[in-house]
Amino acid sequence: MSTRGWAGDAREILRVDAGFRLAEVDPGAHPGYAGNKKSGAKDLAAGIDALSELQERLFAESRAGDTTDAVLLVLQAMDSAGKGGIVRHVVGGVDPQGIALTAFKAPTEQERAHDFLWRIEQRLPEPGFIGVFDRSHYEDVLIGKVRALAPEKEIERRYDAINEFEAQVAASGTRIVKVMLHISPEEQKERLMERLERPDKHWKYNPGDVDERMLWPQYMDAYQAAFDRTSTEVAPWHVVPANSKWYARLAVQELLLIALEDIDPQWPAADYDIEAEKKRLAAS
Repeated sequence: MSTRGWAGDAREILRVDAGFRLAEVDPGAHPGYAGNKKSGAKDLAAGIDALSELQERLFAESRAGDTTDAVLLVLQAMDSAGKGGIVRHVVGGVDPQGIALTAFKAPTEQERAHDFLWRIEQRLPEPGFIGVFDRSHYEDVLIGKVRALAPEKEIERRYDAINEFEAQVAASGTRIVKVMLHISPEEQKERLMERLERPDKHWKYNPGDVDERMLWPQYMDAYQAAFDRTSTEVAPWHVVPANSKWYARLAVQELLLIALEDIDPQWPAADYDIEAEKKRLAAS
């Protein structure tokens, strides 16, 4: 058991490899984590402290010009699967000056005038940052496929374009953490119903979500196709069962922690004489 309660490397436990079938993943399971909701809350709190320090070290190292490293978290999911909770409870626990969050909506007229990856490239994180994509370029092969917004030949071209694009991003020093939060249609129905029953959540409800629910099997097929075509060595997919919000948050936090620990950012050394500065300050 690891010190954070994981039975092994969460990257390997949750990774989409050859032969992976989304239909075989239980959205209510907690793979790799032996604890419960109570211990998960403790581990999440402890992880926030560790994540915050690693993020600050990464940011400080980049300000000194000593690194080109960055992290990009890509979040994809069906509606109400918990992307917002990940942003608030995992990413929201670190210094916001080192976070670059983008919630991609339907493309604007200007964005539609370019290739689908153009707007994505504009929002890649700078060195020292943790970038978060709440939805991403994968909308163009998910909704695009399900809703037939593009011909099948174009969807196939986009898979190849994504792989080439992500390989270039990874080669530039950005660790890509791609996560699909996987909930069941039954769990989604409960969450959407809660939004209708609570006045403080009415603003989160979108009638179009019910229309998308009617296409659940088609979306699952589209996700499977995306996994088959775009889970690569440099940018693998991770599927996180998300019926339990506490587990999903803990799992995504663990994936981010591992990415940052692999980078191992260091506090930059002072470029001035520390003892001389102490004397000057004391005398001032």
